[in-house]
Amino acid sequence: MKKRVLKKIAAVTMALAMMVGFTGCGSEEAASNDATIKVGLCNYVDDASLNQICDNIQSQLKTLGEQNGVTFEVKYDNCNADSAVLNQIIANFIADDVDLMIGVATPVAMAMQAATEENQIPVIFSAVSDPLGVSLVDSLEVPGGNITGTSDYLDTASVMNLIFAANPETKKIGFLYDQGQDASTAPIAAAKKYLEDKGVEYVERTGTTTDEVMLAADALIADGVDAVFTPTDNTIMTAELSIYEKFAEAKIPHYTGADSFALNGAFLGYGVDYANLGVETANMVAKVLLDKVEPGKLAVMTFDNGTATINTETCAAIGYDLEEIKNTFAPLCTKVNEIVTAESFE
Repeated sequence: MKKRVLKKIAAVTMALAMMVGFTGCGSEEAASNDATIKVGLCNYVDDASLNQICDNIQSQLKTLGEQNGVTFEVKYDNCNADSAVLNQIIANFIADDVDLMIGVATPVAMAMQAATEENQIPVIFSAVSDPLGVSLVDSLEVPGGNITGTSDYLDTASVMNLIFAANPETKKIGFLYDQGQDASTAPIAAAKKYLEDKGVEYVERTGTTTDEVMLAADALIADGVDAVFTPTDNTIMTAELSIYEKFAEAKIPHYTGADSFALNGAFLGYGVDYANLGVETANMVAKVLLDKVEPGKLAVMTFDNGTATINTETCAAIGYDLEEIKNTFAPLCTKVNEIVTAESFE
């Protein structure tokens, strides 16, 4: 951790000590603290899950600041999946002398890691599906360097189990994803192995823009797939509102790796609680900046993947009985939630 950050933490600690002394004298005004910690928060793209993470990071940091008598000054920005914009945002954070950066999604985390190799500004990532696979960390237990964070790792086999529980006669499954998304690499490979071992056919369709994803969805329907699987892929997530009706009309359930897909119309989202992921990301920030824990020694946090979220409108459109499908999924999940189609979480 760089000396500037250590000095800032020392100032915060001294301020907290002064607060205790002043409070003992009974002066509420004297208990106020002007210690400010700068945090740079960058979102990868505007979608429901990632926005939910950022909202909860900021609200939890506000709460933690109030509890500890400090102010977390969060400088928020969104690169909208543009690498040039992302690099500029990170450069701005460095110029603003932030004490820590938070990168939401794999591309942001990787860019922040590269930009902080020399200055050693601490980096906390969030929603990185495979931090070990993309070489962000040395290990999940001891990340190393100046980086750690939270992972939304997807248990692909559990999603596949849901597909066959709903329809044991499934003969062909379509994969819909963006080949350029690191978050899709491991889950798609795992899904292929699962289906190969089971002797079930699969077909792949990919896209890098919403228009390409719409064409890929049309192709999967023409392929005659019985179900479609998408991991925690931000490109497909962004396009979901443009494709969910196609699958619903074709009576094809779309199984996905996040609840925001279901919010945007997909039949089912399975994975982590992204609101909680945001809260825990903020808690890790506090551990680094207030408790003086070195990022490289703070284990990457992973979560239970057992929450299934069903879009009740799409469920009806494809011909499933909601209560029946909930009962079918219940033994395979820790929790089954319901949601209706909307653009963002309330």
